[in-house]
Parts: sequence; C-alpha cells; structure tokens
Amino acid sequence: MRLLNCISEQVYTELSRSGTGNRKQFSKLLIKVCLIGLLSFVISFNSWGVSSALAAIDDDRLDGNIFVVYAGNGSLVPAKLSLKGSLDREMPTVLVYYLDDSRDCKQFAIVVSRIQEFYGRAANIIPISVDAIPVKDTYTKEEPGYYYQDIIPQTVILDGEGNKVFDGKGQVKYEAVDDVLREVFDLLPRSESLELRRRTVNEFNDELVTQ
Repeated sequence: MRLLNCISEQVYTELSRSGTGNRKQFSKLLIKVCLIGLLSFVISFNSWGVSSALAAIDDDRLDGNIFVVYAGNGSLVPAKLSLKGSLDREMPTVLVYYLDDSRDCKQFAIVVSRIQEFYGRAANIIPISVDAIPVKDTYTKEEPGYYYQDIIPQTVILDGEGNKVFDGKGQVKYEAVDDVLREVFDLLPRSESLELRRRTVNEFNDELVTQ
C-alpha cells in the first residue's frame, strides 16, 4: 500500500510537469499504477491466506480462541455465568481449564463443544484460560483457582450442591464426562437411551434437553 502511494505521487508529479495533453505519458503511468495496485492486492491476499493455513490443531502455536477456530463455537467464551453464579443458583458446573496455545487444548475444544451441545441448557460450561487465574496462596471454592491442578486441559465437574464429582486431567473422552453428568442429572445410562431423558419417577417425564 505504501508503494502504491509512492507511485501515485509520482504520477501526480509527472502530470504536473508534462500537462494533461501528453496522453501517451499519462497512459503509461496509469498502467503502472494499476499494475502496482494489483500486485499489492495479491501480496496482501497471499499473506492472509498463509496466516489461515498456518492454523494447525497439532502444534502449540497461538492461532486465536481455540473454541472459535477449532470447534466453531464462539458461544463458549465468555461463559453465561461465573462459577460463583453457578454455585449461588445451585447449578451443575463444568470447569474446563485451557490455554489457546496448547495442542492438547486445541484438540479437546471439540469435546468441550459437544458437552455444551448436550448439557449447555442445564449445566454451566465454563472454559477458563489458566493465564487469567490470579496468582494467590489460597482460593475459595467460588474461585476457579481452587480446583486447578496445574495441568491442561483439565475438566472439573461440580454437582448442584457444589461438590466436586469429577476431575479429569488431560484429554478425557466425552463419554467419561457424559457418564458423570448423567449421574448428576439422574439420567438413564447411555446404554439404555440415546436421548437425554430423566429417569421416570412417577407418571410425569421431565426432559433435560429437547432433542
């Protein structure tokens, strides 16, 4: 773009010297400006393309928010409620500790998105960048730092009473999280139902998520 501006200034100078009657000189300079402009555009476009192509799920390079880039889910960050908000509402909570420049976290982002897909209406899914955790000697149970075990990704599940019922380190499988959440929400085991349905207590059925 800077080069294009320089050429434009050159055109203006040449025209000032030669006058508008010199059509041949004007045409040459105009073609030069057009070619330089096209070249600048192609270079910029290729630069954008290379940046996108470099985004890879199998390296530790920072490519942006992992839930947007690799899970196609921009609704996970920020979470709809804080941890304190979940505890105050007695809402089951899934804490996911991550870093945007971690290969393991990039790959796990898809699993987190799937958890939200099935349980996002009933549980609060809270992705937490560990860089955002304040460095303190002690934390309360209402602070994400209380449950962090210095590993990423880490998945912690709290039930409606705030009890820790799952602490998965590394890339845990979706099924492992699903099994725990089915217990938390008193759902039928996966082997007995493909739908997220509550157990039948009486003549009424209460669906957790509409399928």
